[in-house]
Amino acid sequence: MSPKDILVDAIDPALALLFRLCGIKPDQRARLMLMAIAGQESEWAHRRQIGGPARSFWQFERGGGVAGVLSHSSSKAKIAAVCTELKIPCDVGIVYEAMAWNDVLGACMARLLLFTDPAALPEVGKVEEGWQYYLRNWRPGMPHPQTWPARYGTSMGLVEATAAREMAA
Repeated sequence: MSPKDILVDAIDPALALLFRLCGIKPDQRARLMLMAIAGQESEWAHRRQIGGPARSFWQFERGGGVAGVLSHSSSKAKIAAVCTELKIPCDVGIVYEAMAWNDVLGACMARLLLFTDPAALPEVGKVEEGWQYYLRNWRPGMPHPQTWPARYGTSMGLVEATAAREMAA
């Protein structure tokens, strides 16, 4: 999938689903952070971590992000509703494996992980704030700050371009 495909076929449907089921309003900040994190974590290319255990374009580990979203007080009921809607049992092991092939589930999990942060999503264009938000929530073992600005920039361009097309339609 291309980065644009991830945005249009995974992120946007996930945000619409979370709004319909849970009332989490979709916005450009969420679209941008989800795109940038997918770029940072998987280069928008790998549903399974190369040489590691993580799953989805957002690279969730079973005992880390997956277990966290399924058990956090602000996300567990929401992910249960998503799993019911997607007909995926809401079980750590099953969700972990399903994220390798269900991109909407992966995007929902990523958005719900961000939802557990009490801080507001960074404003669009705030590259460093986005980086700090990502670090705080993903806690990457080997962060690569040198790649974030380009991945964020690519994401911002796609988010803005697709938003402009939607408004024109």
